[in-house]
Amino acid sequence: MDLPLPALFQRALSSVSQSVSLPTIDDSTQALISSSLSDLNTLASRITALSLFSPNETVEDVSTRDLVFLFVPFVMAEVEGRVRTLEMEERLSRLLRSQRLLQSFVEMLERYDIVPESERSLYETHASSITDPAKRRETKIKQYKQEKEIRSKIEVLQKRRRQVPTTVESSTDFDLIASLLPSSPTASSKNINDDEEEDSSTDESLRLTTLLLLRLCYAQAQSSLESMKQEVELLRSMPPPRSRNEGEERGGREREKKKDEGDDMWKLDPPIRRGGDALLDDAGKPLQPFTILPSQPTATHRAQLQSQVFSPDHRLPTMTVDEYLEIERGRGKFISGGGPASEALPTSSEQLAIDSEQDGTKFGEEKAEEKRLKEENWARFVEANPRGAGNTMNRG
Repeated sequence: MDLPLPALFQRALSSVSQSVSLPTIDDSTQALISSSLSDLNTLASRITALSLFSPNETVEDVSTRDLVFLFVPFVMAEVEGRVRTLEMEERLSRLLRSQRLLQSFVEMLERYDIVPESERSLYETHASSITDPAKRRETKIKQYKQEKEIRSKIEVLQKRRRQVPTTVESSTDFDLIASLLPSSPTASSKNINDDEEEDSSTDESLRLTTLLLLRLCYAQAQSSLESMKQEVELLRSMPPPRSRNEGEERGGREREKKKDEGDDMWKLDPPIRRGGDALLDDAGKPLQPFTILPSQPTATHRAQLQSQVFSPDHRLPTMTVDEYLEIERGRGKFISGGGPASEALPTSSEQLAIDSEQDGTKFGEEKAEEKRLKEENWARFVEANPRGAGNTMNRG
């Protein structure tokens, strides 16, 4: 006997909820995931056979008890992503199936206009496609705040309905979906198309909670589609895995190549390069080191090369330090004089005055005339440039 749709969905959600807190690689976890996936596939087939959802309907035409089955493709995509895969092709196949399920879930919610236009445009803007870091961060913050607001509204409605658990953060999304299903055996055995409704206030609260949770899963589906797209591109760009025999053959060739290179390193003669005697490639880049020699080497040239065999690998000095300093001094690179020794010596004007006082000598007369000309020139300069003539600043 087939289980009712709510009971089948409840069992699938219970299995996947238990696997969330367990290591994905364990066999016990994979058993729960496999059981949940089997129930979900059966549930999806029965929903399609019953034609619960029609493209000609609006969300107002769908009953509250049927709205919860809109979550089926979303839950199936989440369970597909938790299946343990060992091969790259298998992981890629699971990812593509999850993408199709999430895309159908997103398109169904958009067709029924369950998600407002503002939220739709917000989550359709993928953060990874934004190049500006500030705008990307701002988009992520807006998306996070929107999800947090929806979760807060769901928590308020759950407390109003007095459901357990009453805290959204303490339960998984699978538990939240399961809380929307009828829990009593009597309610579970009702016909899915039965028009008998519950109390009006309770039914309205349940419908609002379902619609809000659908909007929350829509946001998560858009985020998952973005990350899945990046992973699919990465897997498709990876090289195909090599077989074991091919890997062993390639490893043997690499070991032989390294052995040959090691043998060549200890030989006196350079290793013979394959590819002929070409020195340059097509782009003009040298293929191996070479030395340009004269077309007809002479005995002198050979003797010169022979003398350089045991020469040092650096340039030797061509002069002593003293010779170099003498050349630099001749070029005027050194300043002589000054310091404490020149402090007691007379200045040039004082020395000129002393020399001009040597009366009766030709040297003294020349120095006296030089002193007179210097003083006369200084007098003309002072007369042409009175004190303060050059100060043109701060005159008021």
